[in-house]
Amino acid sequence: MRNTGPKCRNCRREGTKLFLKGAKCFTSKCAFDRRPFAPGVHGPSQTRPRVTAFGTQLREKQKAKRIYGLLERQFSNYVMEASSSQGNTGEHLRQLLETRLDNVIYRLGLAESRAAARQLVSHGHVLVNGHKLDIASYHVEVDNVITFDKEAQGLIAKRSEAIAKANRPAWLDYDAKALTGRVLSKPVSKDMETSFDVTPIIEYYSR
Repeated sequence: MRNTGPKCRNCRREGTKLFLKGAKCFTSKCAFDRRPFAPGVHGPSQTRPRVTAFGTQLREKQKAKRIYGLLERQFSNYVMEASSSQGNTGEHLRQLLETRLDNVIYRLGLAESRAAARQLVSHGHVLVNGHKLDIASYHVEVDNVITFDKEAQGLIAKRSEAIAKANRPAWLDYDAKALTGRVLSKPVSKDMETSFDVTPIIEYYSR
């Protein structure tokens, strides 16, 4: 079951900002900044326990799942797919996560969070190469063109100032006039999410 509770609890549980609520994470309203301790009644007085190797693996896995908003089965399937691919397993896993359609829309700067991007997709506002897609886990490919229906274009236009300031990775391109995104290449390490360590995750599923 997907976690639909307060997202800020996830950041507090992991002991670091996961930037799950977009712009709010950079304001004084950020719950992690106001309460930088674990959630729960014992949180304020609780000291974080010494973390074992297994604990590190578990926390990195949970962190990655929460960043991308995935269920355990979805995430473990990505790890299995990455493990069966030739080359660097960690690199393949990151590419699988980064090329999800909802993540691409977020990384283009067109939604303030991955959750907001997923909503755009699931509500049928997104088209890839002219075909409407409502599957957030769809994996985009090089030269795919991402466009939006009229309703979504109106929402995106309202965020034009924030979109112009977005820190867009080199493997994606955005045409502000046409309101379209394009996948230029496969993502590489320096342009992918770095908020978690992929090595302990691979070790966790290799037990």
